[in-house]
Amino acid sequence: MADNADIATELMERRLEGILAQRRLPDALVTDDECEECGSEIPAARRKAAPWATTCIECQTMLEEKRHHVR
Repeated sequence: MADNADIATELMERRLEGILAQRRLPDALVTDDECEECGSEIPAARRKAAPWATTCIECQTMLEEKRHHVR
């Protein structure tokens, strides 16, 4: 059986999830459909999962690999 602290925690988590689900990203974070590296279209699934993404998956992977090798 849940105690008052457990119930309160669950209610707070549900409220936070609801707030986050309703929150919109500022227009400044929403990007174009085109990759800024190669110019190809950023897939809709990537734009939905990461609306701030400015590169396609392939270009982002290459950028991350370059950064990893530079260290």
